[in-house]
Amino acid sequence: MNVIIMQGEHEILCCGARVKICGKRIRVVSEPKILRCPLNETLYGFKSTNKDTVKKIVETKMRNYGFCCQHRVFDDSVVVPYGASEMIKACMNDGLLTCAVIVCEGAGTVITWNPSLVQGIGARLTGIIKTSPIPDIIKHIETHKGVPLDSANAKIDPAEGVKKALKLGYEEIAVTVASFQAKKIADIRKFEKNKNVNVTIFSVCNTCATEEDAKYIADADVVCASASKIIRERIGSKALMQIGVAIPIFALTKKGKRFVLNYLSTFSEKTVVFRSSLPYLVAGREPTLKE
Repeated sequence: MNVIIMQGEHEILCCGARVKICGKRIRVVSEPKILRCPLNETLYGFKSTNKDTVKKIVETKMRNYGFCCQHRVFDDSVVVPYGASEMIKACMNDGLLTCAVIVCEGAGTVITWNPSLVQGIGARLTGIIKTSPIPDIIKHIETHKGVPLDSANAKIDPAEGVKKALKLGYEEIAVTVASFQAKKIADIRKFEKNKNVNVTIFSVCNTCATEEDAKYIADADVVCASASKIIRERIGSKALMQIGVAIPIFALTKKGKRFVLNYLSTFSEKTVVFRSSLPYLVAGREPTLKE
């Protein structure tokens, strides 16, 4: 697609940089925290990261995948080998989950019982801080077994999303929580006081996670380390299981481990499993952060 038709105002995180999108204007308002990221190199071809490459990554997402645009692409093919949406989709397909609470630009928090929509939304998603309603995106979600938490305002609130999922009758729920909303994890855990409710928390978009954020993230089930040294150091050592080396994914609970193992049972590529103290890190494989 060569035509980019953007709507509303959006604020996102990309490589740890804040990016504001308004109309046709893309403005990178802070420096990226990453100098080099193996995932971005694989997906977008950039060997180093700066404000200019961040802007080009966002432009590519818009041009090729309709990110923040009315022609948003919802392709449910696997993009990131150990991505949260990939794992949630697999667990929904196998009946371990009945519903997911996720975030989509142009819609805000979304409740969906469609595993294909989970992956279609999350495949190339970046951290959404704020977003505005985009009618075509909302329409796609509503016609593909999903419902926004607040379509009028595109509100982002994972705890309120779980609450709405419960009102809709779902009890086996997955929810993604970005580091800048890590405190919501404590609110979400309160729902499990009802013995019939089982919420699996995926902590995502953690490149900018702080020490304070890590205290809440420690209560998640599955945590993506992103490019964060804090998450590797504070969370990795608490993990029962790790998958991936460049961007480690940590399973912190037996439930999280079960979900990760279920995903691996559907994984087509060859893997190796061995015992190790965690986190298991390999020099030269991880993202390089700015000092």
